[in-house]
Amino acid sequence: MKIRNRIAFAAALALSSLALAAPPKVVPGPGENPACFKPWTPQTKHFQWPAKKGPYRIALANGFVGNTWRIQMIKMAKAYAATPEMKEQLKEFKIVSTGTDVAAQIAAIDNFINSGYDAIVTIAVNPTAFAPVIKRANAAGVVLVPFDNVLDSEEVMMVNEDQLAMGEQSGQWLVKNIPSKTGKLLEVRGLPGNSVDRDRHLGFRKVVEAAGNKFEVVEVVGNWDDGTAQKVVADAVAVHKNFDGMFVQGGSTGAVRALIDAKHKMIPVAGESENGFRKLCAARAKDGLLCLSLGQSPGLVAISMKAAVAALQGKVMPQLISVPIPTAMHPDIKPGVDYFPDLTDNFFTTNQFPACGVNLKAEEIMSKDEKNN
Repeated sequence: MKIRNRIAFAAALALSSLALAAPPKVVPGPGENPACFKPWTPQTKHFQWPAKKGPYRIALANGFVGNTWRIQMIKMAKAYAATPEMKEQLKEFKIVSTGTDVAAQIAAIDNFINSGYDAIVTIAVNPTAFAPVIKRANAAGVVLVPFDNVLDSEEVMMVNEDQLAMGEQSGQWLVKNIPSKTGKLLEVRGLPGNSVDRDRHLGFRKVVEAAGNKFEVVEVVGNWDDGTAQKVVADAVAVHKNFDGMFVQGGSTGAVRALIDAKHKMIPVAGESENGFRKLCAARAKDGLLCLSLGQSPGLVAISMKAAVAALQGKVMPQLISVPIPTAMHPDIKPGVDYFPDLTDNFFTTNQFPACGVNLKAEEIMSKDEKNN
């Protein structure tokens, strides 16, 4: 009899949980804290989930972890989870990195959904393969928040900087700094298959291939990694001898070092926000190295975690949240502001978002590790 009662109670509890689970509703804006959670456009729709009482179980389902940006992102997630603001909201914070296997990442997300997690933040391996798992998350009332490498979907709340605009800005800056509008450009792409790589590439090519420009573009794959970028740039220089400008999605420090090692002339370089890249830009400006440094911040993970908690609290949230693109460029790249002479070259410099209350210091971030937990 007692066993039957326990089974009946468990079944009732499961039914109760299913009754509480509900997908987000599309509701009118404005949304919560627009200074932090800015809608992508005035036409961006807004979501609202049923409010849940905290503290919450939240997971980070990362994919690729083979470069310094991803490592710092994981460290920042752990550092932000330890802040007083976030710590009181978390019952559990779990991190899993699954590599570049799409099926493995989807399986990890499914496992978190089935294990009763309240929210999952993720950098998706592929922008088009996640429609079924989005439906499963929404049906279970789980707040799924892709960031950085976002999905081709309007059924999920996402956080990102405008990657197409980042590629366009890089192209526009290079064209401006090559007045002849002709010559050979080296494009160092990111990790194949990601929406970030795709969108930056499309934005860049849209500008440099526009009417009136006569550039030849040589394309290599640097995987957003310093070591890989350094090797492929060195190989490209060995084959093509001279370039007039370079666009690097990530691995900018290694890409510039390859130019230096090859005794290539210093040229305009549009790159990422790595501390080492900005150090080289400042040190080599006198030699002709002109730099644009646009930051895709690892701090996107903190804004995504904050957005997930707000959604779980029943706040109205934009479906697509726009984060500003932090920028530094020649000749205004200043020590202690835009780069940090005493910090490692691998440190990404753009991590503070005052409007969101995300103000982590470098030592807080770098004291953490990148391991699954």
